[in-house]
Amino acid sequence: MTSSLSDVQSSFPEPTTGQGPRSPAPGLTAAFDPERFHDGAAAIVTRLTRYLGDHSVRGLDLLDPAVLLKAARDLMTHETAHIADFDADRVNQIVDLYTGTGIPVYSPGYMGRQFSGVVPLASLIDLVGSVVNQPSSFYEAGQLPSVAERLMAEHLNHFIGWEPGRYAMVTTSGGSLANMTALLAARDRAFPQIWTRGAGGTPGPPAIAVSEQTHYSVTRAAGVLGIGERQIIRLPADSAGRIRPDLAGPALDEAHRRGLRPFCLVASAGTTAMGAFDPLEELAAVARRYGLWLHVDGAHGASLLLSDHHRHKLRGIDQADSLTWDAHKMLFMPAPCTLLFYRDAATARGAFRQRASYVFDEEPDPYSAYDSADKNFECTKRPMIMPLWAVWSVYGPALFAQKIDRLCEVTRQAADMIAAEPDFAVAHRPESNILCFRYRPPGLQDATAHRLQLEIRNRIRGGGRFFISKVDIDAVAALRVVVMNHLIDAGHLAMLIAEIRDIGQQVLRASAATGNDQRNGSHT
Repeated sequence: MTSSLSDVQSSFPEPTTGQGPRSPAPGLTAAFDPERFHDGAAAIVTRLTRYLGDHSVRGLDLLDPAVLLKAARDLMTHETAHIADFDADRVNQIVDLYTGTGIPVYSPGYMGRQFSGVVPLASLIDLVGSVVNQPSSFYEAGQLPSVAERLMAEHLNHFIGWEPGRYAMVTTSGGSLANMTALLAARDRAFPQIWTRGAGGTPGPPAIAVSEQTHYSVTRAAGVLGIGERQIIRLPADSAGRIRPDLAGPALDEAHRRGLRPFCLVASAGTTAMGAFDPLEELAAVARRYGLWLHVDGAHGASLLLSDHHRHKLRGIDQADSLTWDAHKMLFMPAPCTLLFYRDAATARGAFRQRASYVFDEEPDPYSAYDSADKNFECTKRPMIMPLWAVWSVYGPALFAQKIDRLCEVTRQAADMIAAEPDFAVAHRPESNILCFRYRPPGLQDATAHRLQLEIRNRIRGGGRFFISKVDIDAVAALRVVVMNHLIDAGHLAMLIAEIRDIGQQVLRASAATGNDQRNGSHT
């Protein structure tokens, strides 16, 4: 074992003379030239600096795919027989097309999705990761990423509250993969024979209990695991989108009467639709009563653990068996970067039971203790922890806490402003940074309200100044904003409200005119 970094030195033998392979072609050498990398990186960083500095209110410029396809094709070299010469102008055009067609996540007009503009330092560390290219499932391939993963687990578990030295954390490429991995571990605990003998020998069909508001990745994972739709137990939710613990028990009892064998209850800490937080403490009691694994999908909302003002919304998280936590959402990291936590490290290894001599060592050693490949799907995965660890190391946790507090505060302000408008209706009180509402003048019927919200959302997206999303609540569409930019203020919110009202009135007037024409027999 190397005792210190100063000991990492190598001596290479003198090159031998004689016949050997020819030198690489000049074009091949030039493509890997460090000076060319420096010049190209400087030009790209200059462009990205301007991009980061553009705080104008703008939404999504949604191009016709055929137009974008042609523009992208025109930027591709026609040279096929030889390595084409480096064309700095072509590279600049590629960067401009990339940034110009992307969602403007740094603009105050962007309020549509749950991914964020990243902390700029994180993007620089992500560039380092791309250059050094250290897959991080094995310590020998990614030494610092493996150590950084251990360090971030320690710091973040301080907020979760599990017993030190007993829990485990692995990084995965996205919350969907983390949710499925956790379900695999839960299934293995309940049905250890499935990995070798399949599901045929189980005493009943394996089932999972989920909220009506659960993310589709959970039910998709159930399908991948062979758990059919009839084996998914839907737990009733209240009007705010939270699982009702008082109705969870009866739903599980009914599942047992149907012959199902539920093994996992999946709760949410920040649902995708409305940002709702399930009552984890009460659901943990339900899970214990029925012998279920409690998995918390905190992809969006687990980051509120870092906030003194909002941590209480995850009360009971220490009683969960596993937790999905997306750093590319409310920790503002490059996507994907998901943290999958287990309360018991032993169960983390239960998801997969494979050996492969080319990667897994027969005897444990100080290096393999930091390997994570036995606990996640990916053998080769990006060192996604590095941007988070670097930003945490430089700025500390207060950076994340202050931004989270700001986003939640602005969202509450948006709810108050919208609720004060007589022709708007908020669908819920926001628990985080997600707010759903409708433009609904008095007397508007549900069927008309549904179509109106869809048309408003589409016209706003086409207008290019704001980008918002939509979601169905009680079968009626609602407009949805996700406040991810700390620069959004009351002025931007007022602009959005005014634009929604203007578009809504235009749509209603056009609809009324069309109805009059049809009643008069006109076919314009």
